[in-house]
Amino acid sequence: MTTPIVTNTDKNTQGLDPEFHASNNRAWWLLRSILSNPMGLIGSVMVAIVVLVGLFAPLIAPYGFAQTNFQAPFQVPGTIGFVLGTDDLGRDVLSRLAFGVRASLQVGLLAVALAVIVGTPLGLLAGYFRGLDAVISRLTDVTLAFPFLIIAVGLAAISGPSLANAAIALGISQVPTMIRVVRGETMRLKSADFVKAAIATDASKTRILGMHILPNIASAIIVQATVIIPTAVIGESILSFLGLGIQPPSPSLGIMLSDAQQYIFRAPSTALFPGLAILVICLAFNLFGDALRDALDPNSKKGH
Repeated sequence: MTTPIVTNTDKNTQGLDPEFHASNNRAWWLLRSILSNPMGLIGSVMVAIVVLVGLFAPLIAPYGFAQTNFQAPFQVPGTIGFVLGTDDLGRDVLSRLAFGVRASLQVGLLAVALAVIVGTPLGLLAGYFRGLDAVISRLTDVTLAFPFLIIAVGLAAISGPSLANAAIALGISQVPTMIRVVRGETMRLKSADFVKAAIATDASKTRILGMHILPNIASAIIVQATVIIPTAVIGESILSFLGLGIQPPSPSLGIMLSDAQQYIFRAPSTALFPGLAILVICLAFNLFGDALRDALDPNSKKGH
């Protein structure tokens, strides 16, 4: 009788939960689906570049974002020592741009986190409990009657200008949209067979919502989060442009645009680069979000 040979790979895999392998397979399948979509591939590369710029802004920036050089104002792009030129105070545009991208991503992620944390449980309650739905949905409808920017500007004006307050204002303004998305998915799934089976086994409502419905609407929440990020980036730029967001000398793409409007004809590149940065960030997350939606729900593709 021969003794079976157990390799290191066998030892490593024997102790792993089958669900771990299943989740890994789903993750790889999702990644392949996104990258096989040309627009998804472009969006993924753009998102990766934007995130890397935000993470490594201190390494990318050749100068401090507030460092002035009064001997070299309005340097044109391509000037030795100033790749993207300088502004009216001689501050390096590339350095301020890198830190501005970081600030935009911070606001976007904070706004998404707030919208998900507040909107998801409210949407679950509204979609599952008919009594609560009457209250939550009416409040949501009233809030959605106002443009999100009006709400964000009002909240930012009340709380005061800062990065954190801008993120909170933008996050709160996106909560009604998240509630509506989660509510719709919950109402669709609460009549599904697996939910009825859980009810038949006397599972608590908390368990049904947390263990059966929430995991199945996670994809819709993730896709909605990719929609909120570019909206929050634009919102932050507008708030900073109006003086209600990030305050100088901290850099922001909106502040750079606000400063550049005074001398846009003399140095148009100072407005061009932050405007392009906003465009790239929003386009990146929109392309990635569309590819993610198509990968998670093939029926959402055009032509189906």
